[in-house]
Amino acid sequence: MSRYDIAFMGHLATATVVPFHGPTFVERGGPAFFGPLAASCLGKKIAAITRIGRTEPELLEPLRSAGIALFVEDQETTQLRVVHPSESVDERQVFLVKHGGRFSLGDIPGIEPCLIHLGGLSHQEFSLELLQALKARGFILSVDMQSFVWQVKAETGAISLADLSEKRELLGLVDFVKVDVVEGEALTGTRSLQDQARILEDWGSRETVITCSDGALARSQGKTSYARFTNRSIAGRTGRGDTFSGAYLAHRLDRSVEESLRFAAALTSIKMESTGPFTGSLKDVLDRMGDPDSTASYPGFFISG
Repeated sequence: MSRYDIAFMGHLATATVVPFHGPTFVERGGPAFFGPLAASCLGKKIAAITRIGRTEPELLEPLRSAGIALFVEDQETTQLRVVHPSESVDERQVFLVKHGGRFSLGDIPGIEPCLIHLGGLSHQEFSLELLQALKARGFILSVDMQSFVWQVKAETGAISLADLSEKRELLGLVDFVKVDVVEGEALTGTRSLQDQARILEDWGSRETVITCSDGALARSQGKTSYARFTNRSIAGRTGRGDTFSGAYLAHRLDRSVEESLRFAAALTSIKMESTGPFTGSLKDVLDRMGDPDSTASYPGFFISG
């Protein structure tokens, strides 16, 4: 069986993005696109397990060019419509236009158990039973909670945030949890990043990362850290969370929480300054990490142990 450092599982997708200012545009990507490309700059062995329609093979080319191993199933390419109704990049109205279907254990290729990140675009992709089966096989689990709290209305395709009844069982299964501040509020009932992280840890999360418009917070073993985003524009807001997850997990394979948080925040800041995936170099990220703004304190925030 083939061995990889990280496998990313999720749909490739196209999104029609309607920004608060500026013209509507189409963004190609998805969790199995932005995440692996962000992770690949560290030289790790990366795989993407995904689905795409036969008519859109060009979506795969950036992944192939980056040396990412592809396990692709022929299915309808997922399509989204994303509307930003205000200046806040954390506020989005998302509609599922077309969907590539649910993943099952049979979609897992013959690879050795490794760190696997499940990045979904809605609750229609992964199940708790799949996570349990992957855990039983020896995989280390990372989950973007968007995969469960983004609930699709069958009549309109509108996606709304909803709490998850089995969240404590899910959090107890996985090794890494990714949420954004809005998803975290749906799960915990609070808008405070620090409180969200503490609550999720109390419910069983071993390591939590939370993104927001200003930066990202990480909590592990009772210690909380924060790193600020330093992007100079938000042209590439789409894919922020998936990019952050890919960078954080790849760096976290052999580095500390704090180092990985800073690395992922710097890489994601660069990505957000232009549409598409991260295309910079490792040197670009290290240079950005040296920017004094990247180590500025979060207002009212402290590192606690």
